Amino acid sequence: MTNITLQYLTQEQVDQFYRDGYLRLPHFLSPDETEALLTRARQLLSDFSVEDHPLTKFTTGDDNHVGDDYFLTSGDKIRYFLEEEAIDKDGKLTRPKEKAVNKIGHGLHELDPAYRKVTLENPAIKGVARDLRFHHDPVALQSMVICKQQHIGGEVPEHNDSTFLYTDPPSALGFWIPLEKCTAENGALSFLPGSHLTAPITKRFVRLPQGGTGFEELIPPGQAPAHPEGKYTLEACEPGDLVLIHGSVLHKSEKNRSPATRFAYTFHMIESAPHAVYDAKNWLQPTPALPFSRVLDDGPNASVHPAAGRV
Repeated sequence: MTNITLQYLTQEQVDQFYRDGYLRLPHFLSPDETEALLTRARQLLSDFSVEDHPLTKFTTGDDNHVGDDYFLTSGDKIRYFLEEEAIDKDGKLTRPKEKAVNKIGHGLHELDPAYRKVTLENPAIKGVARDLRFHHDPVALQSMVICKQQHIGGEVPEHNDSTFLYTDPPSALGFWIPLEKCTAENGALSFLPGSHLTAPITKRFVRLPQGGTGFEELIPPGQAPAHPEGKYTLEACEPGDLVLIHGSVLHKSEKNRSPATRFAYTFHMIESAPHAVYDAKNWLQPTPALPFSRVLDDGPNASVHPAAGRV
């Protein structure tokens, strides 16, 4: 294999990513860049109109996952999804709108200039994508600001991203940038290192024929490998760090019980055709007006990392 000249990452960092399934890059964004994204997120929350909102909550349980039309048609829009505890039994907000939103998504990287600049127009992001060689020709398909509101920011249980952004073969790669300090108290991410090597994608999140969303089994029950053993590692982060997340690595975050929010910006890439298939079963679909954007503007990579397609 031809030696690859790295542009942004070191070989040690590339090796660590493929060993652990994730990698934290400290101070990836400058303080000014990070503050600009945080300020913009707060402005979006301030401009958010509750009056014409369907009060769609974002839920993550297998039996109660969000799946209404507001969610399913959000790929080419900027929409707001509420915390479960922000709405009472009568369907009314229990707190100001700025403190009720779980996340803003899913087309920020396309439609908002501030987020587009750090996603699709950022030479450092392109450099990381080239150095990892995770994809031949990556495309960006969704983006979110996750607010993790104080006291009510919901728990995100153990999962891997390729379940929710499925391609054949699996190819999801997450870019997660905290806009505020992330601690054990306000819901920092935790990872099961190496689980991407032993935990295959056993199900996928799909649009159901009768409407809504659900899960389709990819491996029959009882035939999946045993759950990976090991101890979760908490990754406390500073604003502006970047965490790269392999689509098969298991990770989670606890509920935010603290008085501090935990704003983070995250977006995902997948492999493009013909190297992977992204089909009509997926909950998020490109539109003619806004197809998935190519990340690299200099043509497909000649090769991928030898470990990129494992599990």
